[in-house]
Order: sequence, then structure tokens, then C-alpha cells
Amino acid sequence: MHFKVKEEGRFKSKAFYTILAINCEGKKELLGLYLSESEGANFWLQVLTDLKNRGLEDILIACIDNLKGFPEAVSSIYPACEIQTCIIHQIRNSLKYIASKNKKEFMNDIKLVYKAETKEIAETELDNLEEKWGKKYPIVIKSWRTNWLCLSTYFDYTPDIRRLIYTTNTVERFHRQIRKVTKTKGPFTSDMALIKIIYLAYCQIKKKWTKPIPNWPLTIQQLSIRFGDRVKIDLIT
Repeated sequence: MHFKVKEEGRFKSKAFYTILAINCEGKKELLGLYLSESEGANFWLQVLTDLKNRGLEDILIACIDNLKGFPEAVSSIYPACEIQTCIIHQIRNSLKYIASKNKKEFMNDIKLVYKAETKEIAETELDNLEEKWGKKYPIVIKSWRTNWLCLSTYFDYTPDIRRLIYTTNTVERFHRQIRKVTKTKGPFTSDMALIKIIYLAYCQIKKKWTKPIPNWPLTIQQLSIRFGDRVKIDLIT
């Protein structure tokens, strides 16, 4: 989220970054809010280091929108973490470079890739996509090829987990709720003024985060089987 904040007598554009998680109880949890004028590997390394120092021991799967330097920062602090780049962001970025007359047809073809039942089928459909559109839109196809390792992580999981990790829509919904509060405020007089209003808005939003996400009992069992001792669940004995 981007906001105008007064600093040294003039207004600067600053970005507010949000890190949300699903904890071992299946409930949403806010891990951090970070304000910065710029991003990059060093910024994200500081963010992940802060989370580690505050007690976040492990991350099983990180769903990110491929911000610069973010995957490298995650891997350096949590080397066992699996990274999934948001499919929706990848599609949006691709469509920026597709002519209007071709967008509908291209979308029908790309759905065969990201909605495939297995990774093998998805890779075959990606080959077909390149064969059909590669000469006309080489930059778009190159982007899918370059990012494929992180774009395809979710194929290793069941449908319930796939729906949970293939997109950062949960974060975007949280941002929309925050914007309802901040959109009428105009430029902010200081960093602290912005932080306070976002935090107060979050306090209201989290009151609804009382129940686990759908099908969590099955999901946590599947994660436990896959990740072993890294998943801490209480069992009745």
C-alpha cells in the first residue's frame, strides 16, 4: 500500500508492506507491518531478520508477489521454506504486454497451465503456450519460464492447500479493508500518524479472525505428513 507522508517539510510517497500468516491453528495472524521508501534484497533481509529475532522459528510455505529481493531474503533466513510466487500477479503482469484483441484467447490458453492437475501436464501446456504465442510475445513467455520454479510449487500439494498458497489475495483483501479507513484521510503528517491509523484499523479487522480457514483439520494433517516435526500440532492421546 502506498501513502503520502510528510517528512522534512514535504510529502514523500512511502510503501506499507504487510506480512500475514496462517498459524498452526489455521487462523490468520499478522506478523508484521513495515514502512519503507524503497525495497530490495537488503530491505527484505532486514524484515525477515526482524521476524526471526521476534521468535518466528519457521515458515513452511511463503506465498509472495515476486517483489525484488524477497525470494532471496526468505531463503537466506528460512532456507527450508518453500516459495510460491503469486499466480494472479504473474497473469496480471503478463496481460500488460498482450494486445487487447489477443487477451481473451491468451487467458484461455494460460488457464490450461495454472489449472492443470499435475506439474507435468502444466509444463506440457506451457510448451504449447510457447509454441503458439512465443514469437509474438517472447518477453511474456520468458517471464513464465524464468519464474517457473517458484510459480509451480503449489502443484506438489492437494487442491485445498493449492487454493491457500497459489495467490496473495488474502493480503490484498486485508489491504482493501485498510484502504476503506485511510482513503478519506489525505496525506499523513508523520510516519507514526500513518502507523497508528493502520494499526487501529487492523485491531478492528482481526476481531473477525476467530475461526480457522475452511477444511483446516484435513489441511494441517497433510502438512504434518509432508513437513514432519516442523509442524507442531496437539494430538489427543
